[in-house]
Amino acid sequence: MAETKKYHIHFTILFTLLVVCFFLNISLGSLSIPNKAIFEIFLGKGEHTSWQHIVLDYRLPKAITAIIVGSGLGISGLLMQTLFRNPLAGPFVLGITSGASLGVAIVTMGASLFGGILLGILASKWSIIISATLGSFLVLLIVLIISSKVRDTMAILIIGLMFSSIAAAVVNILSYFSTAEELQQYFFWGFGSLGNLAWNEVTILFIIYVIGILISITSIKTLNSLLLGENYAVSLGVNIKRSRLLIIISTSLLAGTITAFTGPIAFIGLTIPHITRQLFNTSNHKILLPAVFLSGALIMLICDSISQLPSSDYTLPINAITSLVGAPVVIWLLVRKRKMMF
Repeated sequence: MAETKKYHIHFTILFTLLVVCFFLNISLGSLSIPNKAIFEIFLGKGEHTSWQHIVLDYRLPKAITAIIVGSGLGISGLLMQTLFRNPLAGPFVLGITSGASLGVAIVTMGASLFGGILLGILASKWSIIISATLGSFLVLLIVLIISSKVRDTMAILIIGLMFSSIAAAVVNILSYFSTAEELQQYFFWGFGSLGNLAWNEVTILFIIYVIGILISITSIKTLNSLLLGENYAVSLGVNIKRSRLLIIISTSLLAGTITAFTGPIAFIGLTIPHITRQLFNTSNHKILLPAVFLSGALIMLICDSISQLPSSDYTLPINAITSLVGAPVVIWLLVRKRKMMF
């Protein structure tokens, strides 16, 4: 309890910055909308119909999606780095993103090989989301089966990387036989996007996200014990197989669903846990989990605000911005601190 009080100022500052960046994100864009007008719209007193449409139907769901993506991927990265005791482990080491990419590739680029079979699926608005979800779920199912039979955690990591290689090979084959239009559709999905979701899609994403977060919260005690190794965790009465299964399910729900709805978002899951450890200087997951939630949401909002190029009609790919922000941070952290906090 005393340790929690120690970080009250940290949490207060992060939360305040998050609220400020949330409203700043909504106000920025090709059309600048004053914060006063945004508050009036939220209170139902807005006079500009066009502003109401922009804020309520586009910018607000996009800002909420940014919070979900940043916090969800950040927590996924924290879970994976602790489970594998590897500072370079991210939320996608289990091959979840590769499975989602393969599902999207089959739908967007498979028409050339499978002819008319996929035409009905391609006509659906939900085709990309459904295909990415099925691809992630298939990989998750295989990983869960393997994790129930393999005791070595590092073996699961290697198997996940092998699945990524297999999926990448199949995507390359599909790319070779695809048309320019099909390749373009697939690559646009690979750029990542936070602004293509309607409210019903954000609602579905949020429900699955909450389930993943709740599972991760129940794993806090296990995560702390795993910091000192599996043997120590067993001595404390932790059921390693069950705990590992819950952590994998939580990561898969968060990373898999986020990837399915927004496309692959690079570096957020890898860098956010490191940045948070530097800010809070602790390895206690009771502190780290909510801190990563706030840090991930804040940085994702900042990246999205940058990608919008305020007062411009252009919007940069969010994946490019997160990579430009995340890669230097990882390099700086590795140079600054050789020994990671594990």
